[in-house]
Amino acid sequence: MKPTYFPLSLRVLHWLMAVLVLAMLLIGLGMVASVSPRHATLIAIHKPLGAALLVLVLLRIVVRLTHRIPALPSDMSSWQRSAAHLSHLVLYGLLLAQPLVGWTMQSAGGYPVVLWGGFELPALVSPSVELHAILRSAHTVIAYALLATILLHLAAALFHGLIRRDEVLPSMTGAPMPRASSSGERP
Repeated sequence: MKPTYFPLSLRVLHWLMAVLVLAMLLIGLGMVASVSPRHATLIAIHKPLGAALLVLVLLRIVVRLTHRIPALPSDMSSWQRSAAHLSHLVLYGLLLAQPLVGWTMQSAGGYPVVLWGGFELPALVSPSVELHAILRSAHTVIAYALLATILLHLAAALFHGLIRRDEVLPSMTGAPMPRASSSGERP
C-alpha cells in the first residue's frame, strides 16, 4: 500500500530547498545586477549556499530513491502523470546541474569556492577563459530553466490544491487530506 504523505525527511528537504533555491535565484539576480560593494557579499553567500544545495539535492535523491511516496490520483490522465514525472526529473536534473556548473565555472575562472569557515573546495578544472565563458552562459540558462520549471511546479501544485482539491498538495505539506463529499465529488 502506498503512503498517504511524503516521508517527513522528503517534506523537510523539499521546503528547505524551496526557500534556499529561491534565495539563490534572487542572490544570483542581485549579483549580476550590481557592481556595488554588496557584490562581494552576495558572492560570499552564493558560493557556499550553492555547495549546500548540491549536498541537499544529493541527499534528497538518495532519500527519494530509498523511500516510498504517495501515488498520484488515480483519475489523473496519462499525459498529466507523464508530465508530473518528467517535471520532477527535470527539476532534479537542474538542481544537480546548477551547482556543478557553477563550481566548474568558478574553477575555470581561477576563482576559489570558499565555504563557511574558510574551507575551500578543490578546483574541478584548470583555469580556462573559454570554458569559463561557456559555463557562465550555461549557469545563466540553467537558472532561467530552473525558474521556469519551478513556476510550472508551483502552478501544478496550486492546480491540485485549489482546482482539483485532491491529495497531491496535502501529501507534501502534511495538511489533512481532503474528504470526498457524500456524492463522491470533490469538495
